[in-house]
Amino acid sequence: MIMASLFTRIIQGEIPCHKVGEDVRFLAFLDINPLQPGHTLVIPKVEVDQLFDLDDDILAGILPFAKEVAHRIKRVVPCARIGVAVVGLEVPHAHIHLIPINGMHDMEFSRPKLSYSQDELAAMAEEIRSAKGS
Repeated sequence: MIMASLFTRIIQGEIPCHKVGEDVRFLAFLDINPLQPGHTLVIPKVEVDQLFDLDDDILAGILPFAKEVAHRIKRVVPCARIGVAVVGLEVPHAHIHLIPINGMHDMEFSRPKLSYSQDELAAMAEEIRSAKGS
């Protein structure tokens, strides 16, 4: 039997997360080991390992969903732009990183990650959820 991915367990509510957006097909939540404040993961609710193995409808829908989340992050976190990365090595479940950035160095995954308390993450998630999108 194959074990559900960490992200599937988050979708199913077995593992808590700090949600910033959700619909029937996608979930966005704060990265608990962020590169920058507001670093968010966007995932499809279907468990597929690699982004380009997603069904065309899901693949086509993930960017508009991520776009809305990115606009809300940018309203809350001061930054030049929201960087987008698809790395996919950490968890075998397709995901997109939305990272507030002011320069290329802000997206270096080899850098030490930031650390926030659960209360700080909860407050940031609430701000992003409450922000108006585009």
